[in-house]
Amino acid sequence: MKILISGSSGFIGTHLSIYLKKQGYDVKRLVRNKAEKDDEIFWDITGNSYNLDEFEGFDSFINLSGDNIFGYWTKEKKKSIVDSRINSTTLLTKIIKRLNSPPNTFISASAIGFYGNRGDEIMDEYSQKGDGFFPNLADNWEKEANQAIDKNLRVVNLRIGLVLSGKGGALKKMLTPFRFGLGGNISDGNMYWSWISIDDLLSAVLFILNNKSVKGAVNLVSTSPIRNKEFTKTLGRVLSRPTFLPVPAIIIKTILGEFGNEALLSSTRVIPKKLLDSGFSFLHTDLERTLKEIIE
Repeated sequence: MKILISGSSGFIGTHLSIYLKKQGYDVKRLVRNKAEKDDEIFWDITGNSYNLDEFEGFDSFINLSGDNIFGYWTKEKKKSIVDSRINSTTLLTKIIKRLNSPPNTFISASAIGFYGNRGDEIMDEYSQKGDGFFPNLADNWEKEANQAIDKNLRVVNLRIGLVLSGKGGALKKMLTPFRFGLGGNISDGNMYWSWISIDDLLSAVLFILNNKSVKGAVNLVSTSPIRNKEFTKTLGRVLSRPTFLPVPAIIIKTILGEFGNEALLSSTRVIPKKLLDSGFSFLHTDLERTLKEIIE
């Protein structure tokens, strides 16, 4: 299978490119600078510049483009977050429609932020969109990807949860304060975090590539969402460190503003219904065992 990946230099994209190559796939990566390697194809999202011929003949496109969401959301930061996702997706759908030999599958990233802050409510792929910046962004992101749908093309929107890896992502940012005994609950710790190990995420993408019945929104989360206070206790236990320094909500809102409110204080309890119904088997469902395996 020949696969084209955008956003291949990001945390997930880097892991996925390596993983699929090890599985024997022919992987090409879209790059924004001059293509200098055999596995690179140049494109310029801002200038809509690309060589259409280089996009011919792929079995699947995987779209992971998007600027980092972490940090204080200024007006400019929010615009960058939106534009980097929407513009890249729009351009890929336009390219697909122009191809003589288009892909059979278009897999495009999204996020469980689609559901918004929903407390203890359990949500699957058929649950309604939430309210706020994240839900609106994810909804528009998916709508752009769905523009590529026709009778011969399968579109999958990956609603990705908190991805756990000892080598990058959010967990790596948490490890330093926790190792110094500075970890603690966020606010009252009652918000749900829906997580997935990087290994299960990669396996799930491979599963989706090879299972044509899987389409539309797909939640990439484990079967066991967990409250922040339990996540905190578990991480502290794995690291053999105390976790008695909670971070008040007012501090989160003051320092991180809208990002803190929607990303850290939001409760999103999600289950992977479509993956389970399709027969996918998770390697990591127990948080403590997962953390012991991935933290070096």
